[in-house]
Amino acid sequence: MNTFPEYCEYDGLGLAELVKTKQVESLELIEAAISRIESVNPHLNAVVYKMYDRARSLAGGSLPEGSFQGVPFLVKDLTIAIAGIPTSHGNRLLRNVPADRNSEIVNRFQSTGVVFLGKTNTPEFGLTPYTESETLGIARNPWNLACTTGGSSGGSAAAVAAGMVPMASASDAGGSIRIPASCCGVFGLKPTRGRTPNGPDVGEIWRGFGAIGLVTRSVRDSAAMLDAISGADVGAPYVAPAQARSFLAEVTTLPKQLRIAFTSQPLLGRTVHPDCIQGLNRTVSLLQALGHELIEAAPQLEREAFATSFITIVAAEMRARIEKTAHLARRKVSSRDFEAGTYSAGLLGKSLSASDYVRAANYLQVAARKIAQFFEQYDVLLTPTLAQPPVLHGSLKPPRVQQLVAEAIGALNAGWLLKLLDATGQIAQRSFDFTPYTSPFNVTGQPAMSVPLHWSDRGLPIGMQFVGRFGDEATLFQLAGQLESAQPWQSRLPPIVAERSAACNGP
Repeated sequence: MNTFPEYCEYDGLGLAELVKTKQVESLELIEAAISRIESVNPHLNAVVYKMYDRARSLAGGSLPEGSFQGVPFLVKDLTIAIAGIPTSHGNRLLRNVPADRNSEIVNRFQSTGVVFLGKTNTPEFGLTPYTESETLGIARNPWNLACTTGGSSGGSAAAVAAGMVPMASASDAGGSIRIPASCCGVFGLKPTRGRTPNGPDVGEIWRGFGAIGLVTRSVRDSAAMLDAISGADVGAPYVAPAQARSFLAEVTTLPKQLRIAFTSQPLLGRTVHPDCIQGLNRTVSLLQALGHELIEAAPQLEREAFATSFITIVAAEMRARIEKTAHLARRKVSSRDFEAGTYSAGLLGKSLSASDYVRAANYLQVAARKIAQFFEQYDVLLTPTLAQPPVLHGSLKPPRVQQLVAEAIGALNAGWLLKLLDATGQIAQRSFDFTPYTSPFNVTGQPAMSVPLHWSDRGLPIGMQFVGRFGDEATLFQLAGQLESAQPWQSRLPPIVAERSAACNGP
């Protein structure tokens, strides 16, 4: 029986206020969250590692008096290490390898008083924009169980959308916060490069493409948590510009009249679904009604060269990840230890030369400078977050024939054949047809957010992406707060929440 039936009605700051004013005990919140997870997670497979006993022990003791004291929290099972707990990265070899120390981001999360309840589903090494891990299983979308949650923070976004927790950690190296936020109808902001710490065991994520953040139901939760976790850690390779004041204060500050560029044209892919265009048009009208200036414009990219260069970096990163996995597992690895797509990407990375990698990196740096020039004219860029509404599970995977070819190439360790077959170009085309808008801003390091402003006629969420200037999360939070007030989304709940309402409302 749920000891706090109103649990699902509050965001994180709201729950923390109840604890602070002694209206609710921390342990009550933890039991409410556990009840919710046990009721809903069998249908979603969002939570893949449970830490209930540890959570109960912490909640029953003394917690830090931070912004989120006693609030249940979930951690993505990728990149972030919790001492004594495995970080599987979605890989079978690492599923039972415990971390020997905390990541710095874990220390900062804990300083807010949150209580970790478990870890969330992710694709192997965060490679795909969908969460269908062979090791951890498919994460299912609470709006439609047959549809993707997106990736790679798919488990976190599904858990938040389904009311298991008000917020969960996420990370984004090609759109992995914004993609699942869009698919699951929650708020997700990718911070500026260097805003949040990656250490001590990681210098940078995917050559600086990646950033750690979270997905939330409310804008203010995202802002308050970013206030708490921001700042470089010891030895960080770069530091984001300092903010003038707290991000939480920005949420309730009305933005000035903004000059907002918008486009429905895909930056990297080929086509955009009419539902996404409709969402964009409605958002343009809403922004105009709020007094902002909207101009149809977009940064220009050499699509093929940009996409190929991006995939070159990712392939090299996958090769390094495979070799690190062998080190952690303390044995020689083979194609049988990884998914076919992961291993073939690693083989492609192995077949590339050091100069291939440097040329790709240099190309992307120059492209990023051109995008920065575009933002000298505009405060914000608006696009759909994705080119399609959430698609059916399996539809983003390569055709079966290509999967069999990848498996055969992996078994033969024939990375040279992938290069000969132009696998880089094929992977790029398939990936960016679904996600044509997100990865350019991983390359530039700019802050970008997906805001749940539209739902299709089929009841599927369609997020809108807003990109700010480098270091300017403040403007994004001001705009997000304004949009949340003008067109609230928190009361819009997925079907599984209503169907399993007993988990929140008691018998």
